Amino acid sequence: MSKKFFHRQKVLLSLLPLVWPFLASAEPLRGVSFSEVSFADTFWAARIETNRVATIPHLLRELEKQGSLPGFRILAGDKSEKYHGYMWGDSDVYKTLEGMTAALRLRPDPALARRKERIFESIAAAQAPDGYLFPHLQITEPGYRQFADETSRTCESYSMGHLIESAVEDYRLTGRTNYLTVARKAAELIRRTHAGGELLRVSGHPEVELALIKLHEATGEPAWLELAASLVANAGRVNTLWSQGRPPLSGDDAQGHAVAMLYLYSAATDVARLKADTALIELMHRKWTNIVGRKLYLTGGLGHSRHSEGFAADYDLPNDIAYCETCAAIANMFWQQRLFLASGDGAYIDVLEQSLYNNVLAGVSFSGDRFFYVNPLAADGRSGFNQGLAERFAWTGCPCCPVNLVRLIPRVGDYFYAVRGDEVFVNLFAAGQARIRAAGGEMALRQETRYPWDGRVRIEVVSAPAQPVGLRLRIPGWARNGPLPTDLYRYADESAEPVTLHLNGQPVPVTEKEGYTLLRRVWRAGDSIELNLPMPVRRVLAHEKVKEDAGRVALERGPLVYCVEGVDHGGQALNLILPDDAKLTTTGRPNSLGGITTIETAGQRVISGSAPRTEPASLKFIPYYAWNHRGPGPMAVWLQRAVRDAMP
Repeated sequence: MSKKFFHRQKVLLSLLPLVWPFLASAEPLRGVSFSEVSFADTFWAARIETNRVATIPHLLRELEKQGSLPGFRILAGDKSEKYHGYMWGDSDVYKTLEGMTAALRLRPDPALARRKERIFESIAAAQAPDGYLFPHLQITEPGYRQFADETSRTCESYSMGHLIESAVEDYRLTGRTNYLTVARKAAELIRRTHAGGELLRVSGHPEVELALIKLHEATGEPAWLELAASLVANAGRVNTLWSQGRPPLSGDDAQGHAVAMLYLYSAATDVARLKADTALIELMHRKWTNIVGRKLYLTGGLGHSRHSEGFAADYDLPNDIAYCETCAAIANMFWQQRLFLASGDGAYIDVLEQSLYNNVLAGVSFSGDRFFYVNPLAADGRSGFNQGLAERFAWTGCPCCPVNLVRLIPRVGDYFYAVRGDEVFVNLFAAGQARIRAAGGEMALRQETRYPWDGRVRIEVVSAPAQPVGLRLRIPGWARNGPLPTDLYRYADESAEPVTLHLNGQPVPVTEKEGYTLLRRVWRAGDSIELNLPMPVRRVLAHEKVKEDAGRVALERGPLVYCVEGVDHGGQALNLILPDDAKLTTTGRPNSLGGITTIETAGQRVISGSAPRTEPASLKFIPYYAWNHRGPGPMAVWLQRAVRDAMP
């Protein structure tokens, strides 16, 4: 990584006490809703459509079979069914509803809309008069509630949080209040319980804190923000099981269950942003420095198997038992987006993009109905790392990852653009169009690009206000000689290929600041910006304290991390060697694995025996997200650079 790139991050952290009071009073930065973003590419548009036609129907069928959907009907009085659900199965329904609402906003579907309404009706009919709703306990243990002294066994407020989130999303996108009324009753119950002094703990699994903030932002009612802030404050002084027996927000390092922590960090960042809490945002940045500098996998994943789906010690990043739960990568995106909205710094979008294009996308198959809960960086092809399987599953007992994906994929457009006053941020790249409401009026932009396969991006101004607008174009860290905005990973050498920028065909200097280059002018329809982000193949090395990657190298091109699979190498992958001097070439393969670019080179393989030896081998790398689509088999992200301990 270039010294300049890493120095910027140290400066950012050192200036936080000065920057944050200013940001609190400045024009707020807000994301542009996915409903204002359309895709015209073969990458995201295809995934969004697959989510609609395959993932949503698949999840609804499985939720029926698992008993999560019937639980509401039974609780509402339907005596024709027998309950067979599980503890927080209702949360899976709420997340699926959120995905359905988003999908319907992008493309009307009368049959799907009717199905959604029927589910809404059963949820409303199942709710207790005081607002309580948790079908599993209400059916199997009537009268029993852990709500006021919650443990990780029940996680009632986790489920009610997802109820609130899905209802807020429906209200935000449709303007209707019938489902929001149900959520408000649940939120009022939480408020009354807390006001009575009973809810002195944090939840069994954080989530309701995020939901209450969304309810506040949707309704403008300050009570929900105050309640969320109170729950976040509790997390700084109350011990929990999921945070290894200490207060979750204590200390500067990250410990405990990765998903729970990242949901909590997301809520804490929102609270800090909305209440101008400088001390809390400084704590979040110290947590961020610990995670991104010492605990983040190259694929943007977090957590490994020896630590109960959670964080391990600094630099403890084993590849074969990497947990990297899909939900944790999604939660990491939530957190990075909030850190960005609180600061405007592109470093957080760098981390978000790394998680999205690698760990998150690996979590769902091209068919949309097979999933990874766990996303290792090495596999032997035999061990059942993924809920007992060596491949993606169709369903599992705790399907939190499929139902998190179903709500993220249609809303991926949320992460592409942002606006602050008369400045528009272009954060991510894909062919398509966006409508953005800036301070001076509406602006429409059209992107033409083959990203993530090609770093050339053409942005056309379709319409613009009559006054000046600043366009901030993100220059990704990978285009500035830094895989991530810390020294946890670095490129083996610096690229000499510069980022270039043209405005209406004329070259413009690239003056990067906080990850963006700024163009400010009165824009006219037809104005064209050409941003060229060179995409050479880069060799990645890990920090010397990451023992598991000592003597190893990984490949990255643009935002994509690559891997080798046994299917391309005679059934083996863990015995392959990538020498430092091997020439790397790329090949576009539009008919392979949904359309990918592969990396090929000449390497070696280790032949086992009493005296191990090597032989030449042709190596073929595919994007990490595309692995395991040709049957279970060995896979590796990190390869030996020379003959040492490569395994047959």
